[in-house]
Amino acid sequence: MTKRPNILYIMSDDHAARAISCYGSGLNSTPNLDRIANEGMRLDNCYVTNSICTPSRAAILTGTYNHVNQVTTLDTHIDNRLPNVAKHLRAAGYQTAIFGKWHLGEGRAHEPTGFDEWAVVPGQGDYFDPVMIDRDGETIEPGYATDIITDKCLDFLSCRDTGKPFFLMCHHKAPHRSFEPHPRHRHLYADGKLPVPETFDDDYSNRGAAAAAARMRIRADMTYKDLGLVQPEGGAEVGDLLVPGWKDRKVPDVNPGEELRLIDALTGEHHVFTDPAELALFKYQRYMMRYLQTIASVDENVGRLLDYLDAAGLTENTIVIYTSDQGFFLGEHGWFDKRFMYEESLQMPFLIRYPPAVPAGTISSKIATNVDFAPTFLDYAGVPIPSYMQGASMRPLLERQAGGDWQDVAYHRYWMHKDEFHNAFAHYGVRDARYKLIYWYNEPLGQPGAHGGGEPPEWELFDCAEDPFELHNRADDPAYADIFADMLGKLDRKMAEIGDLPEHDSVAVLAGLRPLAGVA
Repeated sequence: MTKRPNILYIMSDDHAARAISCYGSGLNSTPNLDRIANEGMRLDNCYVTNSICTPSRAAILTGTYNHVNQVTTLDTHIDNRLPNVAKHLRAAGYQTAIFGKWHLGEGRAHEPTGFDEWAVVPGQGDYFDPVMIDRDGETIEPGYATDIITDKCLDFLSCRDTGKPFFLMCHHKAPHRSFEPHPRHRHLYADGKLPVPETFDDDYSNRGAAAAAARMRIRADMTYKDLGLVQPEGGAEVGDLLVPGWKDRKVPDVNPGEELRLIDALTGEHHVFTDPAELALFKYQRYMMRYLQTIASVDENVGRLLDYLDAAGLTENTIVIYTSDQGFFLGEHGWFDKRFMYEESLQMPFLIRYPPAVPAGTISSKIATNVDFAPTFLDYAGVPIPSYMQGASMRPLLERQAGGDWQDVAYHRYWMHKDEFHNAFAHYGVRDARYKLIYWYNEPLGQPGAHGGGEPPEWELFDCAEDPFELHNRADDPAYADIFADMLGKLDRKMAEIGDLPEHDSVAVLAGLRPLAGVA
């Protein structure tokens, strides 16, 4: 009988693939993460089904889309009576644990279930001296969150029942905003020379209204805390509030002929600006410096876990996965954050090592999504995949045996229309190997104000081969009419397959009535 593999699933929060050096951007160095890729496989087209923390985590845990698990927004927490992958593995004899960021709600109705051991941060958690919750209540843990979460994982591994395989979910809070690096990494990337994305000065022309309306701009929407700056005393004259009722304010722009003085919160260094373009680049460099410094701790702690597996003789029989709960904008289109179906937000990094089955040093361009993770764990554990799970086991993909019948589209739906922080619009769509179709439905049909009194629904179609930065919407381009119809068909089939109700009427759309979806 083949020995069942251990599963070590490591997930960070908001870690863009471009900020992992094995993905080739040249931004930073992540030698321990690269080791997983070099000794296993890197996925280039792994996509999130809802690019926001809480829904993504629910999809990963349950193997279902958010309209099924009902975790559609940051405020819809999981019903922990639902079945999940940990429960199945535990019932099959695995020892299970989760440490770190949970973000699926607190209290008896929402706390982790299916885990022999667990300790999680409330909400987003803190970087320094975080509160952690376990079955016994809350405890303040002295130290840095990334180190502490790893310590708890190592304690679990060293004290585990060696007669059982383990399933361990190591969920880092880092590098979630606001970015707070450990002091040992504050010297990294501090020379102000990080490369600026080609689309940093995007003017959002040739796109739908959502791109221009989003409040995720590095130029205008980052706070003093985000950038490690002292927030001066005062009101609107020192910057707009992040949201009404909060104390955090955004770093303002500077008008030509005026002067803006900013103070480093750690060193006290003064930075003076009179040029808006110079100030925008300063904000970008500060954002990226702190973000990448925070990631440095994640990479170090992944190395600690890999070293433990080596020392304990567990490397050969342990599946190691590293991913993030979604992608993240690193200045592309001038943005930070996620939420959108645009590529930088949609793509999840995914690295996997399992020496007996996954060929070392390989790269896959096949499409996978986060609802596929749970079925994959069960497949490798020899546990039947339950009928309620909507994802597919990635095992054929990982073992280079996926044929022509492998899934050819990824489906994404973001439900949080015009949240007060980011003003991102509700949308759904599909991505295949080349094209992406997005429908900005903005408000569900039948809801007050839906499709009226606000932004009309819009379609976007991108040719990701010819237009990798997604700067040219081809939805109304006659040259792409057949492709639009083909992608619309793929969207309809996928929504029917997973049981998600559309907000559009394809007959009306193809008849030329796109602005009034749902009207026959």
